Amino acid sequence: MTRVSRWSAGLGVAGLVLAVAGCADGTTPSSGPAAGAIDENAPVTITIGDRPTPDKPNDIKAFEKKIKDFTTAHPNITVKSTETKWDAQTFQAQVAGGSLPTVMNISFTEPANMIPNKQLPDITDELKLVDLTKDLNPNVLKIVQDDKGRIYGVPIDVFSVGLAYNRALFTQAGLDPDKPPTSWDEVRQYAKQITEKTGKAGYAQLTKDNTGGWMLTTMTYSMGGTVESQDGKKSTFNDAPTKKALQLLKDMRWSDNSMGSNFLYNQEEIRQDFAAGKIGMVLQAPDAYDMAVKNFGMKPADYGHAALPQDGGPHGTLTGGSLKMINPKASKNEIVAALKWIKFEQFDKYTTESVAVADAKTTIADKGFVGRPGISPLSQETYDQFNKWREPYVNVPVQQFQGYIDSTKSLKLLPEPSNKGQEVYALLDPVVQQVLTKKDADIDKLLTDAASKIDARLAR
Repeated sequence: MTRVSRWSAGLGVAGLVLAVAGCADGTTPSSGPAAGAIDENAPVTITIGDRPTPDKPNDIKAFEKKIKDFTTAHPNITVKSTETKWDAQTFQAQVAGGSLPTVMNISFTEPANMIPNKQLPDITDELKLVDLTKDLNPNVLKIVQDDKGRIYGVPIDVFSVGLAYNRALFTQAGLDPDKPPTSWDEVRQYAKQITEKTGKAGYAQLTKDNTGGWMLTTMTYSMGGTVESQDGKKSTFNDAPTKKALQLLKDMRWSDNSMGSNFLYNQEEIRQDFAAGKIGMVLQAPDAYDMAVKNFGMKPADYGHAALPQDGGPHGTLTGGSLKMINPKASKNEIVAALKWIKFEQFDKYTTESVAVADAKTTIADKGFVGRPGISPLSQETYDQFNKWREPYVNVPVQQFQGYIDSTKSLKLLPEPSNKGQEVYALLDPVVQQVLTKKDADIDKLLTDAASKIDARLAR
C-alpha cells in the first residue's frame, strides 16, 4: 500500500483514459506523451499533487519553499499545486474524471493495471535525460517496468511490514522490551499477558478502508501462503495459511479477549490509539514511528519495532510503497519538467552531501526524524553514502528497531497482489471485520464467498 499515504490504498481502473484537465488541473494541454520534441528551455507549466492541507502550516511553508527554490533554479517552469492525494476510496473517480495533476504520489499496487491500460506514460528516455535512472534500485524499478524494461513511474518510497510494539506496556506486563515476539504463537501469548497485566489491548488489527485485506495478506505471507496466483488471474487465499491467520485473530478476540474493544480501525485511528498506550502490538511499517511520535505525542522511548512474526518460516514479509506518476496526457516538455521536480524534491538530497546535510538540519528544525530505519528506492551504494553523510544528525532511537533492521536482511520481500490489489483488499476487509465482530463467524464460508467475488474481478 501506503505512503501515499503509503498506509492508505487505491484502485486502478482498466480502460479509462485520463482527460486533460487544462485549466482545472494546471497541466498544459497536449496531444499526448509523444507530442512535440523536447525543449528544456521552453516555458512549461506543471501541477504537482500532495500539497499539505491547511491544518499543517509548517509543512505548507516547507512545501512552498521547495517550489520557490525549484522555480528559481528552473525559471522556465511554472509550478502550481493541489491537495490531490492518492486514496483507496477516491482514486478511481479521479482517474475517470480526468482530475489528476501532472505529477502525484500513488501506490505500488497501481502500475500493474495502469501500464497495460496506457494510463501511465513511458518515461524511460526522459529519465535518462535528467540523469535519474542510475541512482534508482533496479529491483524496485521492476514495479514500474513493462516486460520490455520500459519505465512508467519513479519509485520514491519503499516499505516492508513489521510489528510495532509499545515498550512501556511490555515492561508493565513483565515482558522484555528488547525481546519482542518472533512467532505468531508468541504474539498470542504476549498479547494475552499484556491484557491481563495492564488492561490494554495486547494486539489490534487494521480492518477498514482496504487495510483489513492488506494486513490479512501480510499475515498470509508470514504463514507461507499467497493471495493471488502468479499470473494474477485467480485468488489463492482460500487455503490453510489464510484460514490459520483468521483463526488466530478469532481466538485472540473471542477466547483470549486480548484485542480490546475496537475492531474497526483504519491506519490513522490505530496509530493514534497505539501512540496513546491503548495497544501493545500492531502490524505496521517503521514510518508509523513518525506519526505516532510527531502527530500523536508518543514518547520515543516507548516505541519498538520488530520483524514481522512468522509461522513455520521464515517465509517473508509484504513490501510495497509509493511512486510518482505522471499524467499520461503530459507533453514531453511537461514530463521532463515533472521529472526535474521529482529529482529536486526527492533525490537531490541522496546524491549531494550539502543537500543531504541541509535536509537533515531542516528536518530536525521542523521536529522531524533523521535516521529512522526503512528500505530505500535507491541503489545500495547511493543509500549507504547518504546515511554516512547524515550520521551526526540521527535523532531516532535506532536500537529500538533492531528486530526490524535484522529482518530486512533475513526475510524475503514479497510484493503486494499484482492484479487489482486494492480491489482484493477491499473485498477482504469484511472477512476480517466479521471474524472480529461475530463470534459465530464461519471462516470457511467467508473465504469461499470472498474468493468467488474476487475471482470474478480478476477474470475481467
